[in-house]
Amino acid sequence: MKIALIGIGKIARDQHVPAIANSADWNLAATVSRTGTVDDVPAYTNIDTMLAENPEIRAVSLCLPPVPRFAYAKAALLAGRHVMLEKPPGATLAEVHALAALAQTQGSTLFTTWHSRMAQGVAQAKALLAGKSVIKGHITWKEDVRRWHPGQDWVFAAGGMGVFDPGINALSILTEILPAPVHLQDARLDVPENCQTPIAAQLTFSNGITADFDWRQEGPQNWDMWIETAENRVELSEGGSKINVDGRDITGEAAGASLLGEYPALYARMADLVRTGASDIDLSPMVHVADAMTLGKRVSLPAFHL
Repeated sequence: MKIALIGIGKIARDQHVPAIANSADWNLAATVSRTGTVDDVPAYTNIDTMLAENPEIRAVSLCLPPVPRFAYAKAALLAGRHVMLEKPPGATLAEVHALAALAQTQGSTLFTTWHSRMAQGVAQAKALLAGKSVIKGHITWKEDVRRWHPGQDWVFAAGGMGVFDPGINALSILTEILPAPVHLQDARLDVPENCQTPIAAQLTFSNGITADFDWRQEGPQNWDMWIETAENRVELSEGGSKINVDGRDITGEAAGASLLGEYPALYARMADLVRTGASDIDLSPMVHVADAMTLGKRVSLPAFHL
């Protein structure tokens, strides 16, 4: 099936382009970007022109920053195309609900992707925790914004989500593996004086779950979490790619462990959704971010520059 990639930035080049190139389901037939292109792929700067000139393209994958994404997704759905959204699926919950309603009206697939859920250990952790009572847990998600978003000032603008841009990956795993939902009870948001969004956050959820997000981590990067039940302690590390239970590494041992890789697995899932005429829309990670922005006590920090 032919697909178009909208927004040719770092994440598109690093993950989406190779995932599509190696997919048995998809052929990259066009791109839309103000400046970015992909070798040997027709390039456009206007989505309406691309849609009008390529009726055979069945789906679009949007890799734009959250704020401008809604207009592009709406245009694609109104043109009868299927839509795949990079995380987070939008700048607000309301606009994603609007896209979901439009997709249903149009009979099109809408897929709100959460790539970290496709990490190798996540399905294993979910199976191990199923039916258990969670006692407590903690997330440590610390990385270097200058390494992963060089010069991308939009991450600290309103709607850019700040440290929740990576932190929502942790929340996508948490909401996938927990046997019962949790809700946010308290939050601290550290916001540089020249930014609109936090550079660090500390979160407290129900069921003894806490989280520590920080975008100032130099050296080794930390993408780890652990969940404790009466029966065992389940630990996920390296963004969910490794799993340890009670001190024993079981990565890849359980049935259902994803071996495709995160983005190839997303495109395989998108192909299945399109073939079956279904959508996959889960906003639970984004709900936690919205709650943090509402409940969070803001602490002003000195200016920060990328």
